[in-house]
Amino acid sequence: MKKAVFRFYEELNDFLPVDKRKSYIEKEFWGSASVKDMIQSFNVPHTEVDLILVNGKSVDFDYTVSNNDKISVYPVFETFDISEVQRLRPEPLREPKFILDVHLGKLARSLRLLGIDALYQNDFEDEQIVTIAAVQKRCILTRDIGILKRSEADRGYWLRSADPEIQVVEIINRFQLKGKLKEFSRCISCNGELKTIDKKEVKAKVPENSYLSYEKFYGCENCDKIYWKGSHYSNMIKNINGIREKIL
Repeated sequence: MKKAVFRFYEELNDFLPVDKRKSYIEKEFWGSASVKDMIQSFNVPHTEVDLILVNGKSVDFDYTVSNNDKISVYPVFETFDISEVQRLRPEPLREPKFILDVHLGKLARSLRLLGIDALYQNDFEDEQIVTIAAVQKRCILTRDIGILKRSEADRGYWLRSADPEIQVVEIINRFQLKGKLKEFSRCISCNGELKTIDKKEVKAKVPENSYLSYEKFYGCENCDKIYWKGSHYSNMIKNINGIREKIL
């Protein structure tokens, strides 16, 4: 029988039982085990880990744990560069793009309203999400820890709250997006980018009373949906202001 001592830092403790949080945990094991497998045996998804130190030295997920190793596990770093010491990925995520699982439709709309790149479809399978995330270098947002434990998953975040209104603030704070918000720059239906379009081009595409009442119109480059500052605009501004008030 071998043993190793683990210490998880910051929000990685959310995945641990209360009595194991912010403390050194001794783990016994037989034979050969990778540090990735041992980390996930604590129910901590590897996608939320950005730095592993074994006896003070940075290692990657393939490292084979030895007897009496002391292992420190750190969460994703978004606010400063650890490229000189981290060994898990070729480069840290600096311009977050997200893909959301099928249960997070309300969150997707809120993120898009704020101009955050949030890919979502209510018929995505888990395998599709993981594949798209890898190809497009997107961070997976989910309430399902299982999808983050898939070996193909590279970057992901488990939402602590189940409330969509709290979730959007959680994401902005966690990924330091306060300075990157650009309201009304994305289509809330498909995530495409919006551009200003000439009023003459929308005459046949919008209700006549809207065409006569408004001068500025915006079109989605992806799905061609037309937007204007209609009756719902004031409510949307109120919603955005409410979110901004809660951002750290």
